[in-house]
Amino acid sequence: MTELIGRRLEAVARTRMAEAPVVLLQGPRSVGKSTLLRLLAGAYGQPVVDLDDPAVRAAATDDPALFASAPPPVLIDEYQHAPELLAAIKAELNRDGSPGRFVLTGSVRFDSLPLVAESLTGRLHRLEIHPLSQGEIDSRRENLIETLLRDPHEAISSEASTTTRAGYVERITRGGFPMALARSGAARDRWFDDYLALCLERDLIDPGRTRRPAELGPLMSRLAMQTAQVLNVSAAGADVGLSASTATALVDLLEAAFLVRRLPAWGKTLRAATASRPKVHVVDSALAARLLRLPPERLAAPEPTVLAQLGHLLESFVVGEILKQASWMEYPPHVGHWRTHDGAEVDVIIEDGRDGSVVGVEVKAGSRVHPRDRRGLRRLRDLLGERFRGGVVFHTGAHCIRYNDERIVALPVDRLWAET
Repeated sequence: MTELIGRRLEAVARTRMAEAPVVLLQGPRSVGKSTLLRLLAGAYGQPVVDLDDPAVRAAATDDPALFASAPPPVLIDEYQHAPELLAAIKAELNRDGSPGRFVLTGSVRFDSLPLVAESLTGRLHRLEIHPLSQGEIDSRRENLIETLLRDPHEAISSEASTTTRAGYVERITRGGFPMALARSGAARDRWFDDYLALCLERDLIDPGRTRRPAELGPLMSRLAMQTAQVLNVSAAGADVGLSASTATALVDLLEAAFLVRRLPAWGKTLRAATASRPKVHVVDSALAARLLRLPPERLAAPEPTVLAQLGHLLESFVVGEILKQASWMEYPPHVGHWRTHDGAEVDVIIEDGRDGSVVGVEVKAGSRVHPRDRRGLRRLRDLLGERFRGGVVFHTGAHCIRYNDERIVALPVDRLWAET
């Protein structure tokens, strides 16, 4: 299925190859990095060095200089299996540092491997490959984040949304992993179970990066229970019998493997009352739903205990879509969250790095937008003044709404992947 879906980042990768000696495509396993690398290989007529193949890995480890000196671009898949190649790449770049020499993919964050971050400083450009966006899945070129940064009112549409609550639940629980999209029901559940086991065993346990491998899976499940909430590492660790320091180290590993992401606190210089702790989001809403054992039929049920979980999963889903769109923008914005010690909060902050203007985003699982749903956005507007470009409340209802006197709009969630 990956072969059938075009990736917006393909054109971005080609552009970055014309600018940087090394381009690194990093992101979760099975997200489509290898497919993108093969597309580049076909375009440039070069082979792919696949380090997931044990024989190729052994050869590259034995003679890294031979692989690094091949005609450019040298395309290396899952470079973290043979980090010795990086020293050979550095030596090659000392002789010829022209753009487009190497393209690497990796399923572990570059700066999480010892000494790796220093080896190619100033010569490497990182592109994070996310799960497929809803627009990519639907073959639409969505650009809502760019529109919001210009003026949120441009996102208003007179067309009513036709996406039902069940439709949103289906999108949340199918996620964006290409191979999961090709499955449904129990087959998709098994895929996610196998996927998580593979990630833990191949990227975290096999390399000996943790002395507590048995706790990684349970800790990941506890983090899924916190998705879209302020990260509480101590509580998650205590639930599986870990000290705060050990839990912190293991959360760092899970983030290094792109299984969870921290959404940083924003606006710490805005006022003293601003909280500084990040939110945690599981990298894919479908993976989070599987960890929580919430199939579509249960998630769509009007159970009070499930409604709160749906709200958290929807927020993680929206955050993922925002980050995907930001990744292919020419000037990617800074994305964070805002929360004060006295209870004001905005789920997502999108800050334009060019002029410092800000769009605030709230995510609500309900179909109606109440005044209280806009309270945090109004507070942020009053603090920022002219820097506040506007606010958005995403909801599961059918209509777009203008609150002109507040500089806030309400949009159905599916406006995120509407063609613009």
